[in-house]
Amino acid sequence: MRVYKFGGASVQDVDHVKHVGKILEQSGEEKTLIIISAMGKTTNALETVAEAFFEGRKEDALRLFADIRKQHLTLAKYLLVLEFNPCIAQLADFFTEVEWLLHDKPVREFSYYYDQIVSVGELMSTCIISYFLKEFKIPNHWLDVRDVLRTDNHFQEGVVDWDFTTQATQTALLPLFESNNFVLTQGFIGSTDQCENTTLGREGSDFSAAIFANILNATSLTIWKDVEGIMNADPKQFPEAVYLPQLSYREVIEMAYYGAQVIHPKTIKPLQNKSIPLYVKCFLDTGLPGTVINQHTTTGLPPILIHKHHQALIHLRTLDFSFMEEKPMSRLYKIFRELKIKPSLIHTGAITLQVAIDDHSDKIEQFATKASEIFDVQVQKDLNLFTIRHFTEEARARYLTGKQPVLYQQNEAHLQVLYK
Repeated sequence: MRVYKFGGASVQDVDHVKHVGKILEQSGEEKTLIIISAMGKTTNALETVAEAFFEGRKEDALRLFADIRKQHLTLAKYLLVLEFNPCIAQLADFFTEVEWLLHDKPVREFSYYYDQIVSVGELMSTCIISYFLKEFKIPNHWLDVRDVLRTDNHFQEGVVDWDFTTQATQTALLPLFESNNFVLTQGFIGSTDQCENTTLGREGSDFSAAIFANILNATSLTIWKDVEGIMNADPKQFPEAVYLPQLSYREVIEMAYYGAQVIHPKTIKPLQNKSIPLYVKCFLDTGLPGTVINQHTTTGLPPILIHKHHQALIHLRTLDFSFMEEKPMSRLYKIFRELKIKPSLIHTGAITLQVAIDDHSDKIEQFATKASEIFDVQVQKDLNLFTIRHFTEEARARYLTGKQPVLYQQNEAHLQVLYK
């Protein structure tokens, strides 16, 4: 048993979907669970629908969703002949889920509506691809992952109920392999015990794949991407980026923690727990070796470059000039947990603390309101965070010269600069 995951870029249009079919056709007889993301930029488009709906712009939301609906119907039209009618019938159910909601008025928090609307992207993409594979003479079972992957009701960042999900995988998913080598389902989404859609956090399809790899005791997880493997930097920002053939679980966790857009941060732990190797392979050139991630220690790595834009620096000072000790720090971390804020950088002084976070205005406003009970709160925006892991003096000079530091932190392994 193995797990394959195809991201949105791998299923963005007719030619890419056909290439998925070729990869599976050449993959041999091993039983394979296939996890697929929403097509192309569909998630972004659905996010815009959710925002318009929540802001009370019903007509805009309906119009925007009609465009998404049209794109998927057009894709199905160009991919399918014999399987076209059953595919359209199933897609209609997903369209109705969203359109019914969009005719209502929002009475709950945005995160709830985000998950109900955005989750349809994966349902639509897997529906079309499953029918295409059948037409391509690749038998497969389509599974609604919401029947299997259970989470709590933390919308937009659901916490997995491992006991339920493990039991449901054994009873509802595994039997499907008795008659087929391929089972196809969705990444990124799940549901509560009240059958409400949830999502696992942005780019959460990697995590979905790792969850199932762990439960199924898979021999491997392969993530198909539009690059030759993992690089030491984003090649779109750094043309000199180099390919990394092998990485350890720990190295990838560190990279993800500091903001590298390589693998979803939660992906590694389920794999590491059972020593399941993760392969990052090139979708367009399957002959390339890609990157393997496993338990073996990696040495001799080049500097890892991670550049995060749209950062805000929150300056905190205790109101009574008490030290930044256990009580104010525990209260601070409680607020982080409540608002699901992940600091990018923390610098502590005697009575002050500075925290760099992603610049989401709504969360910053909520944080400031809660934190102002015990801190004086000031916010500085329009900043960037540059992290160099395994830094060298050459890398420091090359990438940081000329920048105007606002906050600077360094240890043996990392160098971080927050700058204007």
